[in-house]
Amino acid sequence: MEVRPGYKWTEIGVIPKDWEVQPLSKGIELLSGHHVLAKHCNTDGDGIPYITGPADFPNGVIQHTKYTTSPTTICHANDILVTVKGSGAGTLVLSDAEYCISRQLMAIRVNNWSTDYIYFSLLQNASLFSAAATGLIPGLSRSDILNKALPLPPTPVEQRAIAAVLSDVDALIAALDRLIAKKRAIKQGAMQQLLTGRTRLPEFGERQVGKHTTAGVIPGDWEVKEIEEIADVKGGKRLPLGKSLSETETPYPYIRVTDMFFGGVHLDEIKYVPEDVFPAIKNYTISSKDIFISVAGTLGIVGKIPDQIDGANLTENADKITNIQCDRDFLLHTLMTQRIQSIIEAEKTVGAQPKLALGRIQTFIVAIPPTLEEQRTIAAILSDMDAEIAALQARRDKTRALKQGLMQELLTGRIRLVGE
Repeated sequence: MEVRPGYKWTEIGVIPKDWEVQPLSKGIELLSGHHVLAKHCNTDGDGIPYITGPADFPNGVIQHTKYTTSPTTICHANDILVTVKGSGAGTLVLSDAEYCISRQLMAIRVNNWSTDYIYFSLLQNASLFSAAATGLIPGLSRSDILNKALPLPPTPVEQRAIAAVLSDVDALIAALDRLIAKKRAIKQGAMQQLLTGRTRLPEFGERQVGKHTTAGVIPGDWEVKEIEEIADVKGGKRLPLGKSLSETETPYPYIRVTDMFFGGVHLDEIKYVPEDVFPAIKNYTISSKDIFISVAGTLGIVGKIPDQIDGANLTENADKITNIQCDRDFLLHTLMTQRIQSIIEAEKTVGAQPKLALGRIQTFIVAIPPTLEEQRTIAAILSDMDAEIAALQARRDKTRALKQGLMQELLTGRIRLVGE
């Protein structure tokens, strides 16, 4: 296959002619971590932070959960930590300080190249680490890492320029994550105030003298109802024994717990009931006017289904709240509150798959404003907050996708930032 002018074929693909393919051994030191005895570890902040594996850097951010007063291998700020043992073998994180590292990790200390460039290049080529981490207990050897070959721009200037662009995108993603977290916290505060009547919207009068109820202190003109007084709760249905869902679209979408998120349903991986199976479960559908609630496995995910799958079949691992006699969205937000979710959390069983009984849902207590208009106004405020958060999440996800595309283009030299 021909390549465009100025590029060449290499063992790792097409790269610019002035780039090289170099093994990591040419420009790094590799430090192996070592175990620290439990008697030398603590969670009180005494000593140096101790990083034992990828559980200590979820989502690429190092968490300080353990410390040791007898450190062994010490990594430095700007070392690249790579997981070398267990199911997370090949997972990477860039160190931001000095840490003691366990034998599950090694530290890559870059000497001759741009550390940030090498870090991003390793992320882009992480699948090669995963391919090496095979066996009964997945793991990487020192040679797996030292022999890792990467495309390398000829000058530190170009390496740093590429890394700077990707670091800027990472900074934008981090800023969006912080903003999303802030907006979520604001919404939680608004829910706490509005759904209890502690803050009364001006058009519905001043907050009346509160009364003590099983739902807490609420305005005097609000009511307390159990779910069964304002709605029906009905179960979903599994497919008949021996039958399977289909990825081929039929008129009968099937909603699983894995499709659910708080507020709604992901449509990208929806599966379907085969047409010959549908008659056996045709009575177990959910309307876009209902609320679903997961009752097995992950408990208490609540939401509504989009209009385009109105009438979908509902898994046996969820129930539907139907025939709702208050504002549906007001009830939905109430079910998301910490008060209700903590009740659901308490229903989990130890040593078995968590279950939430239909009868327990029927007894959930809801505080309800006296008019539909007030219920709808409160729900609209909270739904607007949800929409703002969803828009920020979409922007963050789009930025993440942009980063992946930029990594593919920049780290292979398809786009040059310095020279040609």
